[in-house]
Amino acid sequence: MVEPVSRNADEDGPERPEEDQERSGGRRGSHRRGKSSKKRSFWKELPILIVIALVLTIVIQAFLAKVYMIPSGSMEATLHGCPGCTGDRILVDRVTYDFTDPSPGDVIVFKGPPAWTENEIAPQESSNIVVRALRGLGSLVGFAPPDERDFVKRVIATGGQTVQCCDDRNRVIVDGKALDEPYIHWEDKNHPVQESFAPVKVPQGALWVMGDNRNNSADSRYQGGGGPNGAVPVDDVIGKARIIVLPPSRWGGISDHNPQQNAQPVALGAPAWQQGLPLGIGFATAVPTLFVGRRLKAGLRKAAGRRR
Repeated sequence: MVEPVSRNADEDGPERPEEDQERSGGRRGSHRRGKSSKKRSFWKELPILIVIALVLTIVIQAFLAKVYMIPSGSMEATLHGCPGCTGDRILVDRVTYDFTDPSPGDVIVFKGPPAWTENEIAPQESSNIVVRALRGLGSLVGFAPPDERDFVKRVIATGGQTVQCCDDRNRVIVDGKALDEPYIHWEDKNHPVQESFAPVKVPQGALWVMGDNRNNSADSRYQGGGGPNGAVPVDDVIGKARIIVLPPSRWGGISDHNPQQNAQPVALGAPAWQQGLPLGIGFATAVPTLFVGRRLKAGLRKAAGRRR
């Protein structure tokens, strides 16, 4: 049997969806209010954000690029680092040299090889744990000098090349060609002369590096007593200096002008004893030549007298 449907049921039926919507809407509204009430405040999330930022900074600087501050005046005026001025913070690319070797003109940061650091005084460490921790953190993000003894110089010659100084125009010579070095800084502009040194063949797998502040740079010319000992192994290179990031007034790229690209062939002067050879040979041959000339002249005179 079919049960009869009452009018009340028909009249109440259309109202149910609205009631359901109100009920469901009320539940959704209460659910949203519950979510917003559970949301963390900014001040609670801030420490988490700081920790994440520091971790990312450390990872990036360990594998991709790192900010360095190396307090040295040897790269003036390309990089500031002299006493009394604001030391530049430079961004060093740590990836490029995983695929290629440093080239002439590159400004590189490298770990000081034994020949460079054996006579240096190790930096003094603070006995305060907090100070050491802050210094280490500052070194990681480039706001304090690194604990290790790192250097920044420009590549002048690579393994197998012969470098020396200077030609008659006071230019460094690599493989018989005078370099084009517009980045050189002269502290005394009235005396733009750099110290000469004998030819050095750079060992394979090493680099000959020099500072742009040519007369105030302890570089491959002097480290380890000079010569091949002053060359820097490629394995000690940390990366290529790309950008000056601080101070803001110094923002910009770092020149990697290749000094060998427009190098000019030069005639190298011979040692003094070799330069004297022509004069010695001239004196040595003068006497026999004069004797032979006189004998020849006398013979011609005798021959002319017989004909008469």
